[in-house]
Amino acid sequence: MRTRTLVLTAVIGTGLTAATIFQATAICTSGALAGAPPASASSLSTVAPHRVAAQGRVVAYPGAEVKVAAERGGRLLRVTVEEGQTVKRGAVLAEIESDELRAALDEARARLTESEAEIRLADLNRTRREQLVKQQVVAVHDLDQATRDLDIAQARRETAKAETARLEAQLRKTRILAPISGTVITRSIDAGETVETGDAIVTIADLGRLRVEGEADEADAAGLAMSAVVEITADGYPGQTWKGRIEDVADSVTVRRIKPQDPSRPTDTRVISVMVAFAEPNPLKLGTTVELGITAPTAHP
Repeated sequence: MRTRTLVLTAVIGTGLTAATIFQATAICTSGALAGAPPASASSLSTVAPHRVAAQGRVVAYPGAEVKVAAERGGRLLRVTVEEGQTVKRGAVLAEIESDELRAALDEARARLTESEAEIRLADLNRTRREQLVKQQVVAVHDLDQATRDLDIAQARRETAKAETARLEAQLRKTRILAPISGTVITRSIDAGETVETGDAIVTIADLGRLRVEGEADEADAAGLAMSAVVEITADGYPGQTWKGRIEDVADSVTVRRIKPQDPSRPTDTRVISVMVAFAEPNPLKLGTTVELGITAPTAHP
């Protein structure tokens, strides 16, 4: 009796196992027929986007920051602007002493007036001698001499004109004008000081045209793509972030120029320069050192 019970239990167990295998096979078969892709480890996991860390500083766009220098030497009579002052293009920033130059210009203008008077007289003499030659009162040689006198007078006038134009150009250089509209961020000299040609006077920047110049390690080159999203932070504004986008990536690798805020970072590494445009208003000042978190684009399989 016990033997029959054991046999019956084994038969029932075998049947249940077969039914389970058959059901699993049917499910897999129906899934394949329905076109469902087989599950895999890669389809069940999500790859986080790669993030590139970079150092940067706030700079002005090309042409939005100009260092204004003296175009001629002399003593500064006045400097009309202060740091932080807003100026318009063409405004007078400073003026160099020009008394001697003005006197020379007055003399050149007087010579120009004199030469024009000489031309009028020489032209009259030539006309008279031309009439006398026709009347055979004077020789042709006298007419030639009158023509030469007129040519000399005209040449003197051209020389006087050129000298006048040269002195006027020099006089214009004594008034140092703002080449762009913007804010005076530095003033390098005061009234009464003597300057030489090329000496810095002021620096003007259009603070409405700022962006970030960043440096990323060359090992992160694959993560530097145009329009990549950038998160910008600064030590002076803890807990605050601003968005930006990469608008330019350098074509070559260079030596690091921006000194890292973290002293543990190497300073002799090779980097790739990136330019980041601000995507929203922010209080960051020109020259501020910032940290960049660049979200690299995810590669599709």
